[in-house]
Amino acid sequence: MAVYTDITDEELNALLSDFDLGAPLAFKGIAEGVENSNFLLETEAGRFILTVYEKRVREDELPFFLGLTRWLAQHGYPSATPMIDKAGEALKRVRGKPCAIFSFLPGLSVRRPTAIHCREAGQGLARLHLAADGFALTRANDLGQDAWGPLFATLRDDADSLKPGLAAVIDADLAHIAANWPTDLPRGVIHADYFPDNVFFQGPIFAGAIDFYFACVDQLAYDIAVALNAWCFEADGSFNITSARALLAGYEAHRPLTPAERAALPVLAHGAAMRFFLTRLHDWGATPAGALVRPKDPLEYERKLAVHRSAPDLVLLSEVS
Repeated sequence: MAVYTDITDEELNALLSDFDLGAPLAFKGIAEGVENSNFLLETEAGRFILTVYEKRVREDELPFFLGLTRWLAQHGYPSATPMIDKAGEALKRVRGKPCAIFSFLPGLSVRRPTAIHCREAGQGLARLHLAADGFALTRANDLGQDAWGPLFATLRDDADSLKPGLAAVIDADLAHIAANWPTDLPRGVIHADYFPDNVFFQGPIFAGAIDFYFACVDQLAYDIAVALNAWCFEADGSFNITSARALLAGYEAHRPLTPAERAALPVLAHGAAMRFFLTRLHDWGATPAGALVRPKDPLEYERKLAVHRSAPDLVLLSEVS
């Protein structure tokens, strides 16, 4: 369950008194999600999501995240939009913690994406990159390529405990990625966590994206690489080239890749798999017994790293004209 902060009726009424959203009609915690406390809120003005930010989200970064989602909404991109109170503020506090109220985004995520979903997701990602162009605020990618080596230095024993000999394999991966990592590709605001559970569909059609709390400025093609890992692997760990081509085709329907971006996809995808392996490995060892949220299995991304070491399909993908 992902509700860490209880809110009383009195606290909710006090919060809503700052908005023009009417009286509350229903209020219920949402089990999905792992980072923050989320509630489904219905008022006389409609349906909303109340998010209370817990320890992992830095409060000084919230103006970037909230400003970005408002910018995207203003530029026609479907995402949950923070509501502004009577004083023109989106960031509020409840129980001493920062919070925000968002518009309700209709749609459903998919657990087993098809090639059709992948094409739609690719279109949605390209539209996001284009809509975010011109957003004035900036945030560095604190989980970018230069952070992976120092992070793994703290996790070597955890890697070998997970799988004997894995630390040496990860060392070789990191060296390969660092030696081949591009630095001159087109940059802009990226989602950086564009997983199926953060993308909504209505039927087979892309309906919007949520959870921008890893968004940052980085190479746009890196965002595609994150998506290739998240959307285009089967349950048995194999890479689905058909889904990958569909995702790229959807993306390029709105924003064609440069030749350099396409050529860099294999190493970018290898690096994106490394990023999620490392953060999952960190959470795997840091989550106390009895915690409400079960950490995600790092071995899923260890298997993806193994695919990227040979990467014949990804190399072919990067060569498609």
